[in-house]
Amino acid sequence: MNVPRGARNKMLDMKRSLPLWITLCFLALSGIANAEKADQDKPIVLEAEKVSVNDVQQIYDLQGQILLIKGSIVVTGEDGHIQVDPEGYEFVDVKGSADSTASFRQRKEGIPDEYMQGRGTQLSYNAKTEMLTITGDASLRRSLNMQMLDQLQGWKIEYDDITERYRVTPPADAKPEDLPLARAILSPRRKATLEK
Repeated sequence: MNVPRGARNKMLDMKRSLPLWITLCFLALSGIANAEKADQDKPIVLEAEKVSVNDVQQIYDLQGQILLIKGSIVVTGEDGHIQVDPEGYEFVDVKGSADSTASFRQRKEGIPDEYMQGRGTQLSYNAKTEMLTITGDASLRRSLNMQMLDQLQGWKIEYDDITERYRVTPPADAKPEDLPLARAILSPRRKATLEK
């Protein structure tokens, strides 16, 4: 088979650069894996009026003016339960009170001054799956340099930090006349990316 000299040179260049591309992809993916665990290796700081610790089972129960800090994660509320699995990942469940809501704030990885902030009657965060669920008059905001980029409101909001997907759902007993029970304001990704 006769291959023109120019095409053959391009094929050789592609073959030579393939290991470089594989190495770059591997380095990029390993950087992502490390970035996802940035908060994981930080200690937990717990403050509350009452704290009950079962160190053997890695269960923490908190009551009254809860403040949980772990790296860039800050959680507040009135009643909380934290369980740590054998791999060291936390599952956090916090409720607000009649006077105040539960709140969650985390700095996004890789981009300085980009935060996810959520509020609601109850929130749950699974550090292993990086899934945040907020229920009861829920709101979630993504902000960059104190400027709101995305804002969601609804009865229940689920946010997957790994895939960066939101889902807002109404309560099971919602009536058609009550709708819309979900609201979203989403910034164009291109503009948000250019401003970073």
